[in-house]
Amino acid sequence: MSLIRPFAGLRPTAKFADAVIAPPYDVLNSSEARAQTVGKPWSFLHVSKAEIDLPEDTDPFDASVYTKSAENFNRMLAEHVLVQGEAPCYYVYRLKMGKHVQTGIAAVASVDAYDAGRIKKHEFTRPVKEDDRVRQIDALSAQTGPVFLVYRANAVVDAILVEVAANSPDMDVTADSGVQHTLWVIRDSDQITAITSAFEAMDALYVADGHHRSAAASRVAAARKASNPAHTGNEAYNYFLSVIFPHDQMYILDYNRVVRDLNGLDANSLIARIGESFDVEMADEPVHPECAASFGMYLDGSWYALTIREELVPQDDPVARLDVSLLAANLIEPLLGISDPRRDPRIDFVGGIRGLSELEKRVDSGEMAVAFSMFPTSMDDLMAVADSGEVMPPKSTWFEPKLADGVVSHLLD
Repeated sequence: MSLIRPFAGLRPTAKFADAVIAPPYDVLNSSEARAQTVGKPWSFLHVSKAEIDLPEDTDPFDASVYTKSAENFNRMLAEHVLVQGEAPCYYVYRLKMGKHVQTGIAAVASVDAYDAGRIKKHEFTRPVKEDDRVRQIDALSAQTGPVFLVYRANAVVDAILVEVAANSPDMDVTADSGVQHTLWVIRDSDQITAITSAFEAMDALYVADGHHRSAAASRVAAARKASNPAHTGNEAYNYFLSVIFPHDQMYILDYNRVVRDLNGLDANSLIARIGESFDVEMADEPVHPECAASFGMYLDGSWYALTIREELVPQDDPVARLDVSLLAANLIEPLLGISDPRRDPRIDFVGGIRGLSELEKRVDSGEMAVAFSMFPTSMDDLMAVADSGEVMPPKSTWFEPKLADGVVSHLLD
């Protein structure tokens, strides 16, 4: 089985593309999704968050949600809002957000390669979220949310993507967020073969975003293989929907921290204790760290610049040297008493796309007591962690721009 392969994607027709594409299911809550779909009957949110079409008190994990999702999906098929391509293809997928542009390839990736660790993870998953994606895939018999994968930039692949993207696109839509989503279909058999061969020669791919979707695809494949006595390995369920970008085009934002209380300390005591491991300087403006091993802190209406002492940075450990690990090990755990950020309700995480003003807002409102701004984790650090077989602390990376749901889907039947 090849690492990736082309597929006959299910895509919105040109007439409906603007009406269909929607934010990923996991960046909006149910209320936000309801508000976004007013007057938009073909928004893909009716598939990815079908609770918006049920009573407001409906549990998003109730069986009726998956039934409704399948109903809405099948209606899009019946009304030819979504149409499947006739032949297996790859797709060039370009995202543009402001001045940032990244161009990748939509393909289906091997579940066997994922299970064997050739498609590498860097996060733990939560069973409840895995179960949700398994039920969604089974209800639709389709994968509609792509996994965001990364490959080490490859001259052959990158040249083909540039060549294809020089032509008129098959889809070009600017979402409500202002992000431009452009798609080209790669139909040339020589280009398809060259792409498949180039990826097959790669050592690994990396999951950037979509750990629950890839884990769910693996579970669905295992279940369908077990129930299929004629299993050959060529079935659609042996691959999962992905969009794969070169590592040197990734845009990772900071993923900041806010903490509800000071663990019994007052502000002055906390600052004094921080000074045992960090150089602390008061700042005249919000602190957006400009290099690794430095942090901003917002406390009692003031900003501080924190720089961890060099001897506390373990350079030979790809996880421990991450900024998120350094802050946790030297401040958040020993001083604020938070040892399990995955489960402790006293800590929350704020994506950098919201800006530092969001940190000030959360603290000034009294909801939180202190906020920390972070320097973004690098793609090289992410790949180093994955290559070591380790996992990153929770909420280590915030990728922008986000892939849209509904651009292209992968049918399993």
